[in-house]
Amino acid sequence: MTCQLFAVCFDASEPLSLARFWSGVLGRETAEDPHDGVLILPGDESGFRIRFLPTEERKVGQNRMHFDLTSTSLADQQQTVARALGLGGQHIDVGQRPEEGHVVLADPDGNEFCVIGPGNKFLAGCGFVGALACDGSQEVGYFWSEALGWPLVWDQDEETAIQSPLGGAKITWGGPPVAPKTGRNRLHFDLAPPADGDRQAEVDRLLSLGATRIDTGQGGVGWAELADPDGNEFRVLTPR
Repeated sequence: MTCQLFAVCFDASEPLSLARFWSGVLGRETAEDPHDGVLILPGDESGFRIRFLPTEERKVGQNRMHFDLTSTSLADQQQTVARALGLGGQHIDVGQRPEEGHVVLADPDGNEFCVIGPGNKFLAGCGFVGALACDGSQEVGYFWSEALGWPLVWDQDEETAIQSPLGGAKITWGGPPVAPKTGRNRLHFDLAPPADGDRQAEVDRLLSLGATRIDTGQGGVGWAELADPDGNEFRVLTPR
Protein backbone atom coordinates (compact mmCIF):
# COMPACT_ATOMS: atom_id res chain seq x y z
CA MET A 1 0.00 0.00 0.00
CA THR A 2 1.11 3.56 -0.65
CA CYS A 3 1.20 6.35 1.91
CA GLN A 4 -1.80 8.59 2.45
CA LEU A 5 -2.08 12.36 2.40
CA PHE A 6 -2.42 12.94 6.13
CA ALA A 7 -2.65 16.74 5.90
CA VAL A 8 -1.90 19.87 3.95
CA CYS A 9 0.19 21.95 6.37
CA PHE A 10 0.48 25.68 6.78
CA ASP A 11 3.49 27.14 8.57
CA ALA A 12 1.82 29.91 10.55
CA SER A 13 2.94 32.79 12.74
CA GLU A 14 -0.18 32.22 14.88
CA PRO A 15 -1.48 28.69 14.21
CA LEU A 16 -4.63 28.95 16.33
CA SER A 17 -5.66 32.26 14.81
CA LEU A 18 -5.09 31.03 11.26
CA ALA A 19 -6.92 27.77 11.99
CA ARG A 20 -9.91 29.76 13.21
CA PHE A 21 -9.93 31.74 9.97
CA TRP A 22 -9.94 28.64 7.78
CA SER A 23 -12.37 26.82 10.04
CA GLY A 24 -14.76 29.74 9.62
CA VAL A 25 -14.30 29.92 5.86
CA LEU A 26 -14.68 26.18 5.30
CA GLY A 27 -17.25 25.46 8.02
CA ARG A 28 -15.14 22.65 9.50
CA GLU A 29 -14.24 21.77 13.08
CA THR A 30 -10.80 22.14 14.64
CA ALA A 31 -8.93 19.67 16.83
CA GLU A 32 -5.72 19.65 18.82
CA ASP A 33 -2.51 18.60 17.10
CA PRO A 34 0.21 16.63 18.94
CA HIS A 35 3.00 18.88 17.61
CA ASP A 36 1.95 22.25 19.09
CA GLY A 37 -0.32 22.99 16.16
CA VAL A 38 -4.00 22.87 15.26
CA LEU A 39 -5.91 20.60 12.89
CA ILE A 40 -9.00 21.23 10.79
CA LEU A 41 -10.77 17.93 10.29
CA PRO A 42 -11.92 16.73 6.85
CA GLY A 43 -15.53 17.22 5.91
CA ASP A 44 -15.93 13.63 4.65
CA GLU A 45 -13.92 10.53 3.80
CA SER A 46 -12.64 12.05 0.55
CA GLY A 47 -11.24 15.12 2.30
CA PHE A 48 -7.92 15.72 4.00
CA ARG A 49 -6.86 17.43 7.20
CA ILE A 50 -5.48 20.95 7.17
CA ARG A 51 -2.72 21.45 9.71
CA PHE A 52 -1.28 24.65 11.18
CA LEU A 53 2.18 24.51 12.72
CA PRO A 54 4.14 27.35 14.35
CA THR A 55 6.98 29.11 12.58
CA GLU A 56 9.02 32.24 13.19
CA GLU A 57 9.84 32.64 9.50
CA ARG A 58 8.12 35.43 7.61
CA LYS A 59 6.28 34.75 4.36
CA VAL A 60 8.40 35.74 1.35
CA GLY A 61 6.96 35.84 -2.15
CA GLN A 62 3.90 34.14 -3.57
CA ASN A 63 3.12 30.59 -2.44
CA ARG A 64 3.55 27.73 -4.88
CA MET A 65 0.32 26.19 -3.61
CA HIS A 66 -3.16 27.60 -2.91
CA PHE A 67 -6.75 26.50 -2.44
CA ASP A 68 -9.42 27.02 -5.11
CA LEU A 69 -12.85 27.25 -3.45
CA THR A 70 -15.91 26.58 -5.59
CA SER A 71 -19.25 28.35 -5.87
CA THR A 72 -22.73 27.21 -6.84
CA SER A 73 -23.88 30.69 -7.97
CA LEU A 74 -22.68 34.28 -8.12
CA ALA A 75 -24.49 34.93 -4.84
CA ASP A 76 -22.73 31.95 -3.27
CA GLN A 77 -19.36 33.25 -4.50
CA GLN A 78 -20.09 36.67 -3.04
CA GLN A 79 -21.10 35.12 0.29
CA THR A 80 -17.84 33.14 0.49
CA VAL A 81 -15.82 36.29 -0.28
CA ALA A 82 -17.76 38.31 2.31
CA ARG A 83 -17.29 35.58 4.93
CA ALA A 84 -13.54 35.45 4.29
CA LEU A 85 -13.21 39.23 4.47
CA GLY A 86 -15.23 39.32 7.69
CA LEU A 87 -12.87 36.77 9.25
CA GLY A 88 -9.76 38.80 8.42
CA GLY A 89 -8.99 38.01 4.77
CA GLN A 90 -8.21 40.64 2.17
CA HIS A 91 -8.35 41.21 -1.57
CA ILE A 92 -5.00 40.94 -3.36
CA ASP A 93 -3.76 41.43 -6.92
CA VAL A 94 -1.63 38.67 -8.41
CA GLY A 95 -2.20 39.74 -12.00
CA GLN A 96 -5.65 38.20 -12.41
CA ARG A 97 -7.94 39.55 -15.13
CA PRO A 98 -11.61 40.49 -14.47
CA GLU A 99 -12.86 38.15 -17.20
CA GLU A 100 -11.33 35.14 -15.41
CA GLY A 101 -14.31 35.07 -13.06
CA HIS A 102 -12.52 34.29 -9.81
CA VAL A 103 -11.73 36.40 -6.77
CA VAL A 104 -8.21 36.29 -5.35
CA LEU A 105 -7.90 36.73 -1.60
CA ALA A 106 -5.29 36.25 1.10
CA ASP A 107 -5.76 34.86 4.59
CA PRO A 108 -4.51 36.80 7.65
CA ASP A 109 -1.01 35.33 7.16
CA GLY A 110 -0.89 36.46 3.52
CA ASN A 111 -1.49 33.01 1.99
CA GLU A 112 -3.25 33.35 -1.35
CA PHE A 113 -6.46 31.53 -2.28
CA CYS A 114 -9.15 31.84 -4.96
CA VAL A 115 -12.93 31.79 -4.85
CA ILE A 116 -13.92 30.38 -8.23
CA GLY A 117 -17.09 31.53 -9.97
CA PRO A 118 -20.00 29.16 -10.74
CA GLY A 119 -20.01 26.85 -13.73
CA ASN A 120 -16.40 25.66 -13.58
CA LYS A 121 -16.62 22.26 -15.27
CA PHE A 122 -13.12 21.13 -14.28
CA LEU A 123 -13.99 21.40 -10.57
CA ALA A 124 -17.55 20.07 -10.87
CA GLY A 125 -18.25 17.49 -8.18
CA CYS A 126 -15.02 18.17 -6.27
CA GLY A 127 -16.68 19.84 -3.29
CA PHE A 128 -16.23 23.27 -1.72
CA VAL A 129 -12.46 22.88 -1.71
CA GLY A 130 -12.31 22.20 -5.41
CA ALA A 131 -8.57 22.03 -5.85
CA LEU A 132 -5.20 22.54 -4.33
CA ALA A 133 -3.63 24.45 -7.23
CA CYS A 134 0.16 24.29 -7.49
CA ASP A 135 2.93 25.77 -9.56
CA GLY A 136 4.77 22.71 -10.78
CA SER A 137 6.16 20.66 -13.60
CA GLN A 138 4.62 17.72 -15.41
CA GLU A 139 7.26 15.54 -13.74
CA VAL A 140 6.10 16.50 -10.27
CA GLY A 141 2.49 15.67 -11.17
CA TYR A 142 3.62 12.19 -12.22
CA PHE A 143 5.64 11.86 -9.01
CA TRP A 144 2.69 12.66 -6.75
CA SER A 145 0.38 10.37 -8.70
CA GLU A 146 2.75 7.48 -7.97
CA ALA A 147 3.52 8.62 -4.42
CA LEU A 148 -0.12 8.77 -3.32
CA GLY A 149 -1.61 6.18 -5.67
CA TRP A 150 -3.98 8.83 -7.04
CA PRO A 151 -4.74 8.54 -10.76
CA LEU A 152 -4.04 11.31 -13.22
CA VAL A 153 -7.31 12.98 -14.20
CA TRP A 154 -5.66 15.59 -16.45
CA ASP A 155 -2.44 15.45 -18.45
CA GLN A 156 -2.32 17.96 -21.28
CA ASP A 157 0.10 20.67 -22.44
CA GLU A 158 2.39 19.80 -19.49
CA GLU A 159 -0.45 20.56 -17.04
CA THR A 160 -1.40 17.70 -14.72
CA ALA A 161 -3.99 16.93 -12.07
CA ILE A 162 -4.60 14.01 -9.74
CA GLN A 163 -7.57 13.06 -7.58
CA SER A 164 -8.15 10.52 -4.86
CA PRO A 165 -10.05 7.40 -5.96
CA LEU A 166 -12.61 8.51 -3.33
CA GLY A 167 -13.15 11.83 -5.13
CA GLY A 168 -12.86 15.21 -3.44
CA ALA A 169 -10.43 18.02 -4.19
CA LYS A 170 -8.03 17.71 -7.10
CA ILE A 171 -4.35 18.56 -6.84
CA THR A 172 -3.22 20.40 -9.96
CA TRP A 173 0.09 21.55 -11.42
CA GLY A 174 0.13 24.31 -14.01
CA GLY A 175 3.26 23.34 -15.92
CA PRO A 176 6.02 25.70 -17.04
CA PRO A 177 7.08 28.28 -16.25
CA VAL A 178 7.32 27.13 -12.63
CA ALA A 179 7.56 29.95 -10.10
CA PRO A 180 10.99 30.06 -8.43
CA LYS A 181 11.25 29.07 -4.79
CA THR A 182 11.75 32.02 -2.46
CA GLY A 183 12.72 29.99 0.59
CA ARG A 184 11.02 27.22 2.48
CA ASN A 185 7.47 26.61 1.23
CA ARG A 186 4.74 27.98 3.47
CA LEU A 187 2.48 25.04 2.58
CA HIS A 188 3.56 21.42 2.37
CA PHE A 189 2.23 17.86 2.48
CA ASP A 190 2.40 15.51 5.46
CA LEU A 191 2.22 11.86 4.41
CA ALA A 192 1.28 8.93 6.63
CA PRO A 193 2.49 5.39 5.87
CA PRO A 194 -0.07 2.59 6.29
CA ALA A 195 -0.79 1.87 9.96
CA ASP A 196 1.15 -1.39 9.78
CA GLY A 197 3.80 0.09 7.49
CA ASP A 198 7.46 0.96 7.84
CA ARG A 199 8.42 4.64 7.52
CA GLN A 200 11.90 3.86 6.20
CA ALA A 201 10.50 1.53 3.56
CA GLU A 202 8.13 4.29 2.46
CA VAL A 203 10.97 6.83 2.40
CA ASP A 204 13.01 4.45 0.24
CA ARG A 205 10.07 4.04 -2.16
CA LEU A 206 9.64 7.81 -2.48
CA LEU A 207 13.37 8.24 -3.10
CA SER A 208 13.16 5.67 -5.88
CA LEU A 209 10.35 7.75 -7.47
CA GLY A 210 12.50 10.88 -7.58
CA ALA A 211 12.33 12.46 -4.13
CA THR A 212 15.49 13.71 -2.41
CA ARG A 213 16.52 13.87 1.22
CA ILE A 214 16.78 17.27 2.86
CA ASP A 215 18.25 18.14 6.22
CA THR A 216 16.48 20.81 8.26
CA GLY A 217 17.97 19.80 11.56
CA GLN A 218 14.64 18.33 12.67
CA GLY A 219 15.38 14.65 12.28
CA GLY A 220 14.24 12.18 14.89
CA VAL A 221 11.13 14.12 15.90
CA GLY A 222 8.52 11.85 14.38
CA TRP A 223 9.03 12.42 10.68
CA ALA A 224 11.48 12.26 7.79
CA GLU A 225 11.72 15.32 5.55
CA LEU A 226 12.11 14.98 1.78
CA ALA A 227 11.67 17.14 -1.30
CA ASP A 228 9.77 16.28 -4.48
CA PRO A 229 11.34 16.65 -7.97
CA ASP A 230 10.48 20.38 -8.00
CA GLY A 231 12.21 20.92 -4.65
CA ASN A 232 9.03 21.22 -2.57
CA GLU A 233 9.47 20.03 1.01
CA PHE A 234 7.21 17.32 2.41
CA ARG A 235 7.28 15.02 5.42
CA VAL A 236 6.71 11.33 6.00
CA LEU A 237 5.32 10.78 9.48
CA THR A 238 6.05 7.88 11.78
CA PRO A 239 3.14 5.37 11.82
CA ARG A 240 1.05 5.44 14.99
